[in-house]
Amino acid sequence: MAAQTDKHSNEKADELTDFGYSRVPEAEKARLVREVFDSVADRYDLMNDLMSFGIHRLWKKHLVRSSGVRPGAQVLDLAGGTGDIARLLRKQTGREGSVVLGDINNAMLRRGRARLEDNGVIDGLEYVQCDAEQLPFPDGGFDLITIGFGLRNVTHKETALRSMYRTLKPGGRLLVLEFSKLQIAPLRPLYDLYSFKVLPRLGRAVARDPESYQYLAESIRKQPDQDELKTMFEQAGFERCSYQNLSGGVVAIHSGYRI
Repeated sequence: MAAQTDKHSNEKADELTDFGYSRVPEAEKARLVREVFDSVADRYDLMNDLMSFGIHRLWKKHLVRSSGVRPGAQVLDLAGGTGDIARLLRKQTGREGSVVLGDINNAMLRRGRARLEDNGVIDGLEYVQCDAEQLPFPDGGFDLITIGFGLRNVTHKETALRSMYRTLKPGGRLLVLEFSKLQIAPLRPLYDLYSFKVLPRLGRAVARDPESYQYLAESIRKQPDQDELKTMFEQAGFERCSYQNLSGGVVAIHSGYRI
């Protein structure tokens, strides 16, 4: 029996997954993604503004406006990074509500906490370093879970979606803001040129790290498209699943409920 167990563990360790356009052992992906975000954490906000011409802020505001979050809500913001979405959500949850900012990367979590505290956003916030695939929260604890630009970095997306489903209250909602498939076909060559030529050069000039931004561009292309991700929501148990394209499908907001 022990020999069979060891063989099974070795087979799992040998399974490959996407890391951008590369194929790496599943056991290695989390470490590689962590190294990317360790590298970019200090200049993450500046690079987001440069890469999206500031539009990422509008996408995040739209996410929160469309969430329907009310005063008193208990909210989890995963892959919360430097706190943009958590700050907006905290304004909506009121004195009786709370927001947990969760991120698997400690450097990003520390950066987010420092940034929010510098802006006077302190009460009603908790910071948890956690893996979206194995959320350390009890069943049915949250009214809303958001994850912005983080799902594509998760090794087992289906596992993460089931973990999020488990931690939502009945009637609770998951919102995923993520890069998706551009729907305006004539613009795709220009979008590819920008992604694979301009972004790495920006990464070199501003963050001194072209490799990380090459990975981030590649990870966008490996992300499931709108309909594929909607199907994944449904397979994880979510109901009333839908999505809304923003900026012609450059990004999309996927929504699902635990009924």
